[in-house]
Amino acid sequence: MKQERIDAGSLELNEKVVSIKRVTKVVKGGRNMRFTALVVVGDGNGHVGAGLGKATEIPEAIRKGKEDAAKNLIDVALDENGSITYDFIGKFGGASVLLKKAPEGTGVIAGGPARAVIEMAGIKNIRTKSLGSNNKQNVVLATIDGLRQIKTPEAVAKLRGKSVEEIIG
Repeated sequence: MKQERIDAGSLELNEKVVSIKRVTKVVKGGRNMRFTALVVVGDGNGHVGAGLGKATEIPEAIRKGKEDAAKNLIDVALDENGSITYDFIGKFGGASVLLKKAPEGTGVIAGGPARAVIEMAGIKNIRTKSLGSNNKQNVVLATIDGLRQIKTPEAVAKLRGKSVEEIIG
């Protein structure tokens, strides 16, 4: 599968900090405190990315996380009512996230880490369920994995050499 790079410079990105962790490294002279920030960025119009930033101060960790997320943007296939085109399960590590298509008016039904990704992507109607691990980083990455693999009906029809009507039924 070909991975397309999206230029973050041309997009107006919003950010959402999913988690900030204090990590400690024990060395000969004592303990070194650092911070790790998990940041999700998106333009609210089908582009979303997640990144990890590590630094000695929280604002610096968030800035680095935002830069990392902007490098890893993906394009999300949305249908006419602001939902995904079909149900899918995204997996990363021990976490799995079930993404279910929803009709107009459903809204975003999602837990914490998955909700951040879905809101930043600009999805208006979706139901999700986090399965397996509750690790925030893995849930975010599983959600992004699921959204990355969803294709439009046009793309599926082209792959199979059929018309869109034959695919949809």
